[in-house]
Amino acid sequence: MTQALLIEIGVEELPAIPLLKIVSNIEKSWENILEEYKLSSDFEFIYTPRRLVLKHAAMPLSQEDSTIELMGPPVVAALKDGEPTKAAEGFARKCGVSFDELGRADVKGREVLYFKKEEKGADTASLLQGMLEKWMDSMSFGKMMRWGARTDEFIRPIRWLQVRLGDTSVPVELFGVKSDTKTYVHRMVTYDSVEVANIDAYESILAEGAVMLQPKERESKILAEFDALEGEHNIIIERDRSLIAEVVAITENPKALVGTFDELFLELPPEVIITSMKEHQRYFPVFENGKIANKFVVVSNAYTDDYSKVIAGNERVLKPRLADGLFFYKNDLKNGLSTDGLEKVQFIDGLGTLADKITREKNIAMRLLGLYMEKVEAQTGKGNAELEKLMDRSVNLAKADLMSEMVYEFTELQGLMGYYYAKALGEDKIVYNAIKEQYMPVGEGAELPTSAFSSIVAMSIKLDTLFGLFSVGKIPTGSKDPFALRRAVNGIVRIVTEYDLSFNIDDIITLLKGSYDEFDTKLLSDFIIERINKSLDANPSVIAAVLASGERDINEIAKKVSALNEIVSSDAFKEQFSTFKRVANISKDVDLDSNLSIDISLFKEEAEVTLYTAYEKVINQDYHDYKTQLEALFGLKRELDGYFDDVMVNTDDEALKTNRLHTIGSVYKTFKSIADIKEITV
Repeated sequence: MTQALLIEIGVEELPAIPLLKIVSNIEKSWENILEEYKLSSDFEFIYTPRRLVLKHAAMPLSQEDSTIELMGPPVVAALKDGEPTKAAEGFARKCGVSFDELGRADVKGREVLYFKKEEKGADTASLLQGMLEKWMDSMSFGKMMRWGARTDEFIRPIRWLQVRLGDTSVPVELFGVKSDTKTYVHRMVTYDSVEVANIDAYESILAEGAVMLQPKERESKILAEFDALEGEHNIIIERDRSLIAEVVAITENPKALVGTFDELFLELPPEVIITSMKEHQRYFPVFENGKIANKFVVVSNAYTDDYSKVIAGNERVLKPRLADGLFFYKNDLKNGLSTDGLEKVQFIDGLGTLADKITREKNIAMRLLGLYMEKVEAQTGKGNAELEKLMDRSVNLAKADLMSEMVYEFTELQGLMGYYYAKALGEDKIVYNAIKEQYMPVGEGAELPTSAFSSIVAMSIKLDTLFGLFSVGKIPTGSKDPFALRRAVNGIVRIVTEYDLSFNIDDIITLLKGSYDEFDTKLLSDFIIERINKSLDANPSVIAAVLASGERDINEIAKKVSALNEIVSSDAFKEQFSTFKRVANISKDVDLDSNLSIDISLFKEEAEVTLYTAYEKVINQDYHDYKTQLEALFGLKRELDGYFDDVMVNTDDEALKTNRLHTIGSVYKTFKSIADIKEITV
């Protein structure tokens, strides 16, 4: 039999971000507990800022009955002189019966002590106390609270509790709060508790009390109101998904409202206005005609017929935030961009100050500029000497905004404020764009720098962090990567492939390692290779095949992987590939590093001539990309099949055998200059 189950844990307002981080874990934990207690059933986990709710439409009223069978020691070891031994008595105690109540069973021809009992499943109501205690203990929010004289902890104090199984209120106590049949609705409706007659009445009572229980319904209401406000005011509301989720988690009666602020604050960079709104107030920015407007949208949790005071209150709160921002902005512009003071700011233990980091980054940037000068000159139209000056200026100013009042207040705007200040102060466009884009890309799929020049600045910062941290032994282990070194490598991979930049890992390490304390550079090399493996979107065996070729240039690796993956992904490839696996297998004992000379005078079969002629034609062509070259090599399938049908490679004639192995080995070696085909799995 089953009945509906409702569990409501009433709390003081939950902080949204810690809750949202573990929502899926909370749900999974209850699922695991149900399985552990043999009460698995469908359920719904629901949250508002003041309650955590579990709803089961059909909760089993008890565990299923079970049969327990226990096998004990052999009878010959259980009895001595007709009396039970200690082993027998121990087994009897384990079974909870006397020795005389134990039976016998045959196990693989051997008689052993045996006990069987029927165990009745426990009532669900009797299990809920332990189940809920486990569930609450499983919620790891990070920072926790204690309240009153209690020593146990939770993210916020528990204030009320309902546990309803069918028509019954199940007695449960959590954190000193005993379950009853009451709930609490929106505070602007009443502060008093409200009686819940039964489970069916629960959601309607909350709705009457201005509590929208379901998070998805709250989100739908917010988005619908955004649509209505956009139509009414001819505006565009920025729909930040993470901010919407946060607002859903902190409201029980959401209402989207439009507020305004003084136009004089539009002098601020848009990001400052947006950050002031979103980070501090959870407001949504508003745009008109593609530009930020002196408006904002707040999602209120109030319950009232007149929201004018709510709007006025939020406008009043935002004004000093923007006023502070404007004060910082004007002050910073007056003071100008300067790195003075960064020599006192420690970077990382063993790597000096931020001023030292700038010096190292500048060294890297100049070396990379030398490598990529032709491409940068073509993009910018500027000469060598001018580009060197601009690069020096860009790297020198890249971290200057860390000393600004604005970045001190809004740390997330570092780099971006340097861009605005450099632009306002008349720096070259190349310089201020490089400052803006110095941290790009900031994550998977994020924007890349818009030029090769900016890319060099961005790579210099990433490379110095990589080399520096490896040189002081701060190397990522397992899932721990506090300095985002994996992300740094992913960014470098994306940049060099986007701008077609040569980036030989070994050459770069040799070029740059002298600026750092001596360390095992192979660890860094292996780390970069491992990240390439993770960052390229392709069949993993294709990536392994290209890496096994010995290629060390990231850009070339990416090109080879892309070309080979396209071929390997085709429907026809799987049927054709057995031929090339055979090429790899036959070549396993061939020394590919030696001169694989082929003596055509030793050819005995027409198939040898046919293959050699086709192979010579393939290797003597010029190819504009790897895909065309690979297609030509894979196009040798017909000649190779004919060769394997008509030619005995492992003949008794050693000269003939060597010549034939060299023929197949040459084909394999040519493949291996791009990818080791034996690594491919399809």
